[in-house]
Amino acid sequence: MRFKRNPLFWVAAVISLVLDHLTKFWVVQNFDLTVPPQTQALLPGVFHFTYVVNTGAAFSLFSNGGAIWLRWLSLGVSVGLIVLAWFGPRINRWEQAGYGLILGGALGNGIDRFVSGHVVDFIDFRIIRFPVFNLADVFINAGIICLLIATFHSAPPPRRQDDGDSISD
Repeated sequence: MRFKRNPLFWVAAVISLVLDHLTKFWVVQNFDLTVPPQTQALLPGVFHFTYVVNTGAAFSLFSNGGAIWLRWLSLGVSVGLIVLAWFGPRINRWEQAGYGLILGGALGNGIDRFVSGHVVDFIDFRIIRFPVFNLADVFINAGIICLLIATFHSAPPPRRQDDGDSISD
C-alpha cells in the first residue's frame, strides 16, 4: 500500500489539516466578524485571538483583488506533494514531516479560499506587531523548518568495508 511508503507524511498532513479547520471553526462559531475586529486577550498586549478574514496571501498581500490565483497555487502545491508522497521514493522522516505539514497547511488555506473566498486568521502576537495568522500558516512554516533540518541533517556516510590491509592500533 502506498501510504506505508511515507507514513509520517500522511499523518502530519491529516493532523495539521484537521487542527487547522477545527480551530478556524471554533473561531467562526465563537467570535463575531466585526470592524474593528473582535479580540480576546490571552496575555493582554502580547497574545490575543483576533478574528479577521484574509482574501490575500500572507500578510494580506494581494488582498485587493487579484488573489484568485492563490486558490490554484494551493491546489497545485497540494497535488504536487500528494504525487511526491504517493509515487515518489521513500523520503526521510524530516522530509516526510515537512512536506506533510506543508500539505496540511496548503490544503487548509486552499479549501477556505475555494469555499469562502478567504481564510480565517486569528492568532495575534501583538508584542511584535506581527500580522494576524492561522494554524495553516504555522504548519507551512514548521514544514519549511523541517525541510531545512533535513537539508543539513545528512545521513551518516556508509561504513567502509575494511579490506584487511590496514593496521589496527
